[in-house]
Amino acid sequence: MPVPLAPYPTPPAPFAPPTPNAGAQSQLVCSGCRNLLMYPAGAPSVCCAVCSTVTTVPAPGTEMAQLVCGGCHTLLMYIRGATSVQCSCCHTVNLAMEGNQVAHVNCGNCRRLLRYQYGASSVKCAVCSFVTSVGASPGTDQKPSN
Repeated sequence: MPVPLAPYPTPPAPFAPPTPNAGAQSQLVCSGCRNLLMYPAGAPSVCCAVCSTVTTVPAPGTEMAQLVCGGCHTLLMYIRGATSVQCSCCHTVNLAMEGNQVAHVNCGNCRRLLRYQYGASSVKCAVCSFVTSVGASPGTDQKPSN
C-alpha cells in the first residue's frame, strides 16, 4: 500500500517590523478607585472596569507630576503647574508646589525631614505635631530645592 505524501510546509511570512504607535498603549490612574488603567493611545477618556468611573485622558505632551496626599498618604498624579490637588480618596486639598518653591528642615523633635513652602517661618511635623521654627538653626536647609 502506498504511503501518502505530506505537502511541503508553507514558508513563514516575511518579518514586518511593527509600525510606530500601532497598538500603543498608555496608562493613567482611575479618578474613582485609583487603579492603574491601560488604554489605547489617542483615546479621549477611559471607563474603569472596576468602578465604572470615566477618567479624562490628559492631552498628548502634558507634563504630569506626583505628590503624596497629606490626609491619607495616597500617591496622586496631577498636571504639572496646578496649584492644588484634591484627593479623590479622602477629599483633602493638597498644595502642589514646584521644586523651586519648597525647602527642607529636620523636625526639631523626631528629626524627620520635613518639606515646607519656601519663605515660611515655621513648619508642623505631620508625625509628631512638633512645630519647628525655620531660621538659621544648624542642620536646616534654607535654600529652595531643585
